[in-house]
Amino acid sequence: MTRRKFIVFLASAATLAFAALAVAGCGGSSASASAAPPTTMNGRPATLGVASGNLGEILVNSQGRTLYRFQRDSGTKSACTGACASDWPPLRSHGMPTVGSGADASMVATSTRSDGRQQITYSGHPLYLFVGDKKPGDTNGEGLTAFGGRWFAVSPAGNEVSGPAPNPGGGQGY
Repeated sequence: MTRRKFIVFLASAATLAFAALAVAGCGGSSASASAAPPTTMNGRPATLGVASGNLGEILVNSQGRTLYRFQRDSGTKSACTGACASDWPPLRSHGMPTVGSGADASMVATSTRSDGRQQITYSGHPLYLFVGDKKPGDTNGEGLTAFGGRWFAVSPAGNEVSGPAPNPGGGQGY
């Protein structure tokens, strides 16, 4: 092998190794790569349940998407309306929510929002999704400050989950 071919070979190998590291580091913040939607004890789909991932056990909706609470809310009354509710959609209910394994059914209720529609609450706090979460297991809203308060994923005990620091700019535009 000539010296020139050897250098090209080394440069190609280094580029390939760098690309592999970059792809491995792009996992994002995900609670679980395969977060399964929650089910009730008899196997039926549940409105909310629990999934495990990088934040530990957290509440998720029927599609396995992370549920959040907003620090500005006062008890069961939501402080998130208008543009806030567009970016942080309330977890809605049409009737009594069904609870999947890991969640405490005694902590689930509903409250009436300012628009007259029902929102699911857990441990006395309204629950929300985040539009920045694109797939089940994403936790991109964890710890963000937006619309005058902080947002946190919710543990099965109803507490705020403290996860890794959000990405810089993750709250951009909020």
